Amino acid sequence: MYLLKRTSSLYPVLLVSLICLLVYLPALKCGFINVDDPEYVLTNPLIKELTPANLLDIFSRSYLGWWMPLTWLSLAVDHHFWGLNPFGYHLTNILLHAVNAGIVVLIVARLGAMTCPSGDALTKDSYPWLPLVAAGLFFGIHPLRVESVAWIAERKDVLNGFFTFLSLLFYLQAYARSVNGEKGRGTYQILSLLCFACSLLSKSTSVVLPAILVVLDWALLGRLRDTSLRRLIVEKWPYWSAALLMTFLTFLFAAQSQHLVTYEAFPLSQRMAVSGNAIWEYLRLLLFPVGLSPFNVIPDPIPVAYAVKALLVAAALAAILFSALSAKIKAALLCFLLPLLPVLAFFQNGDQSYADRFTYLASLSPAVFMSLGLWCGAANLTMRRLAIALMVLFVLLYVAITCRQTGVWRTPETYWTRVVEIEPSAISYKERGRYYHSTGRYDAAAADFAAAIAIIPPALEPYAYNFYAFRGEALRMAGRYAEAVSDFTTAIGMRPHPLYFYHRGLALKSLGKMSEAGADFRQAGPDTGPLFWQD
Repeated sequence: MYLLKRTSSLYPVLLVSLICLLVYLPALKCGFINVDDPEYVLTNPLIKELTPANLLDIFSRSYLGWWMPLTWLSLAVDHHFWGLNPFGYHLTNILLHAVNAGIVVLIVARLGAMTCPSGDALTKDSYPWLPLVAAGLFFGIHPLRVESVAWIAERKDVLNGFFTFLSLLFYLQAYARSVNGEKGRGTYQILSLLCFACSLLSKSTSVVLPAILVVLDWALLGRLRDTSLRRLIVEKWPYWSAALLMTFLTFLFAAQSQHLVTYEAFPLSQRMAVSGNAIWEYLRLLLFPVGLSPFNVIPDPIPVAYAVKALLVAAALAAILFSALSAKIKAALLCFLLPLLPVLAFFQNGDQSYADRFTYLASLSPAVFMSLGLWCGAANLTMRRLAIALMVLFVLLYVAITCRQTGVWRTPETYWTRVVEIEPSAISYKERGRYYHSTGRYDAAAADFAAAIAIIPPALEPYAYNFYAFRGEALRMAGRYAEAVSDFTTAIGMRPHPLYFYHRGLALKSLGKMSEAGADFRQAGPDTGPLFWQD
């Protein structure tokens, strides 16, 4: 491989990986949070044992509506060695991400050698590492990466990234050997395809890789000079076949688990507005990573600003793609947008409008094309010095923001407190309130449920009885029995569930109202368990 032939060029890979490792070490102090982590690790039956029967289950059936056997397998290996100690799971995430940042360096090195006139000469230059280190660090320590690295449940992101980046690297290596007339092209093609398949078995979002390869063939590798676009597309039939199969399976399992939001519930016009706003936010956060929140809920109703942003984004994208700008600029934009396509609102699951973790694959494009710009302009000494100064400045800025953002993932409390700080909503107050209740902080829980009740959006009003019941239980546990009775009475008026009668009966009993409590206990019947959130 290009870099392996130049031992000194391996140093940028090691430097970038080491810096990423050090920057994310604080994530080792993070625990499990109460979003996805319980289902992915704490109660996941697929990862409890590394037995032949369990391995068969991992690869033969979906879980939580997703089929990603390599992700479950990696978590099973962690469980084997670490049990339920979050340290080991975080360590694996950090190591995978550090390796991924190093692979980004290798991808830039390969592309730079093939596309920049000064590619090989740059390795002998007095600033040989600049574009390589810039690419790895821009990708690796950007604050948008924190969610994928510091959240245990996002093992699928870093594992998918590992195989996707390797697939791209092997594809480039196969092409380079073909151009240079060297042996081994077929081996690298097979490795690329195998890694692509593994990426799909980790997370399905890499289904867009075949399209990205076509874009690179056109804009960077210049293959349209020797062949047609149709042939470039057709020759990637193994990639397309794997992508189509995974797309079919993803939709099948998601439909069975009812993960996907129907178009009746979420019309196309609203999806377009939410998708346009998401692209706007991804671009904004890529340039100015401030105001990061781990949970961005689609507001109800959808603001007019979303539609305005969507129109501006559509106009800007059309202006760029149909302009006379260079193919490299258009390719950079396409390679950024294509990985986002599977996670836009057109295929909505859940209620998030956008998420930092969705940029994991997409951020490879700006990292690579920015670095190629530095690489191809390396002959200008003033430009290099300015680039070095800017790189040092941004590295320091990114490290500071990334370390701060990592602390958000320390506990469920820090997680939901950050969400409340950025955009307080009924859901975020409710989730923090449930965490406070689980840790015995009942007055704090009651205060959060009260804040949630005050801002319940129209979409949640039919389920408002949950908020009153949970606040009532928090008040009861805090010894505020009369207030608890009032909240349970309100909840019963909305939905007379037996559990609400039982818990109101407990509050009435604590007030010494034995007759009324007995009536509630009789109404509750055998339902005497803890409260749960009801649909």
